[in-house]
Amino acid sequence: MHIALFPNMIKKTSGEIAQQIAAFLKKRNAHVYAEDEVADEIDAAYLSSISPDKIDYIISLGGDGTILRVIQRHPELTAPLMAINFGGLGFMADIPIQETYKSLEDLLADKIVISERMMMAGKTEDNRTCYAVNDIIFHRAENPSLIEISIFVDDIYLNTYCADGIIVATPSGSTAYSMAAGGPILTPNLKAFVITPICPHTTSNRPIVLLPSHQIRIEYISKLKPIEVTYDGFSSFQMKTGEKFYLSSAQKKFRLVNMLHHDFYSTLRSKLGWSGKLKADEI
Repeated sequence: MHIALFPNMIKKTSGEIAQQIAAFLKKRNAHVYAEDEVADEIDAAYLSSISPDKIDYIISLGGDGTILRVIQRHPELTAPLMAINFGGLGFMADIPIQETYKSLEDLLADKIVISERMMMAGKTEDNRTCYAVNDIIFHRAENPSLIEISIFVDDIYLNTYCADGIIVATPSGSTAYSMAAGGPILTPNLKAFVITPICPHTTSNRPIVLLPSHQIRIEYISKLKPIEVTYDGFSSFQMKTGEKFYLSSAQKKFRLVNMLHHDFYSTLRSKLGWSGKLKADEI
């Protein structure tokens, strides 16, 4: 088995733990690879030494941000990804650090479930493309005032939002910035987009959920400075007045390794602190 290991080296103990995980896997006859700049530090082989299609599994050590970084930085890797949570509020990275070795044993024994997550494809008028697992965000950037963005669905006018910006999220991204902006939580296996305005001037401008078969067109119409378009929180470019941006469901998918004893609803309760019932002193 060939495994690519991606530790978030900003985390204080990531390097040491990654080295221990690499040793654990190698003792069980797995071949472990890491990005060339960290491979020597964690006693792994260079990722550049193996063809991407030979990688059987990816393991990320960090939070949801580490997952997104791996996908954006290494689009050539298409193997299922197992995420061990070294971060904070992680919905995709739902394996707690204390379950690391039990989860690795389950992975090697094929006692796992692989879920397929939809991705978004974005395209500019000059055919620059991007892909996102979580979201694509249109933000006012340096503009001191609210901006106006018009949205069309299958060439049918939906609305013009006067807001700080717009978030277009996948179900995976619905528990990220979109949720913080008041958007709904979508279950991961749902195929849909959610469009969530950021601090809209009119409170009747509510989030809307759309089918993935729809083609979405975003038009920046304010005669102001360029706005910033960010995908998955890592890469960005500017969008000028009058320019259009096109969004659709991507053909490529992201595959996430889940443990048999984990489920999305338990993760929601745990991460969001849902109690399920009132405490006696709250009645």
